[in-house]
Amino acid sequence: MNKLGIIFFILGLLLSGCGASKPRVVVKKKELPAWYVNPPKSNAYELFALSEGENQQEAITNALSSVISTLSVSISSSFRAKTVVKEGSVNSSEATYINDTKSDVKTIRISEYEVLHVEKLGFKRYATVVKVNKQKLYEGLKSEMDQKLEMYKNDSKNTQGLDALKQLAYYKDMKNSFTYMQNALIVMKVLNKNFNDKKYIEFMNEVSQKHQYLLEHISFWVTSDVKDLDKPVISALTKKKFVIKNTTSSMHYDVHVNVKIQKANAYGFALVRSEIIFTTKNYKGQVVASNVLHVTGQSSQGFALAKQNLVKRVNELIEKEGISKILNLNI
Repeated sequence: MNKLGIIFFILGLLLSGCGASKPRVVVKKKELPAWYVNPPKSNAYELFALSEGENQQEAITNALSSVISTLSVSISSSFRAKTVVKEGSVNSSEATYINDTKSDVKTIRISEYEVLHVEKLGFKRYATVVKVNKQKLYEGLKSEMDQKLEMYKNDSKNTQGLDALKQLAYYKDMKNSFTYMQNALIVMKVLNKNFNDKKYIEFMNEVSQKHQYLLEHISFWVTSDVKDLDKPVISALTKKKFVIKNTTSSMHYDVHVNVKIQKANAYGFALVRSEIIFTTKNYKGQVVASNVLHVTGQSSQGFALAKQNLVKRVNELIEKEGISKILNLNI
C-alpha cells in the first residue's frame, strides 16, 4: 500500500471512531439511611431532632434549634392550659406572654446532648440526629442558674457603700441580665414539674424593688449658662422618671451645662458654634461624670435665632443618642 493509501486508511479509522456512540454513565441514587426516613420520636424522657446543614456543625446546630422549638411548643401548651377563657376569648395579656416566652426560649443553651447519627447525603448536604436527655438538660440548667444566682448575690453585696447612681447602674444591668434566667426557669419548670423556683424569683424581685426605690429617690437639678439649654436635659431625665428637685439629699445630683460659644457668618447664615460641657456632681460636690459635645446652631435671621436652633439641635441629639450617653451616666 502506497503512502497515500495509508493516510486514507488512518483517516477512515478516525472518522469511524468519532461516530461510535459513547457508553452512558449511570449514577446510582444514594439510599437514604433508615434513621433519616424514620427518625426517632421524642418521649417523656428524651428529645430527638433530625436536621440538615451545609456541614456537620451546621446540621447539629440546626438540630439543637429544633429541640428548642419542641420545648417552645411544650411551654406554650403548658401556659395555654392555665389561660383564663371568658366569653370565648383568651386573656390577651396571657396570650402575649405565651408568644414572648416561645420566642425567648430560643436563647436557652443546650450543653448536654448526644449526636446519634451524622452522614453526608450529597453535595453540601449533611444530616444528623441528636438526642437530649430531659433530666440531664434540667440538671445542666439548674447548675447554670445556681451559679448565676450566686454571682448576682455577690454583685449585689458589692454595691453596698457605693453612691446611688452606681448602685442604680448595678441593679439596672442586673435586671437586664435576668431575662435569660427567667426563660431558663420556665424551661426547667416544664422539664421537672417538682422544680421550685422560689429562691430565684425572690432574689429577682428583691433586685427589682431596690432598683425601683433608687429611681424614686434619686433627684437631679439642671442648670445652664445658656437660656433654655437645660430644658432638653430636664425633659429626658423626667422621661426616665427621675425626680427634678433642688435638695441636699445624699441621693441628689446637680447637672451643670456650661457652653463656650463662637459666632460666625457664612453664606448669609449666622452660626453659633458651641462646645457644651455636661458635668454631673453628687451632693458633696464631687464630679461623678462629664461629657463634651460640639454642636452648631444656624439661622438666616441673626444670632438670637441661631441660639434657639442650637437648643433645638441639642434636644434632637439627646433624643437620638439618649440622655445616658449625653451625660456619660449609666442611668
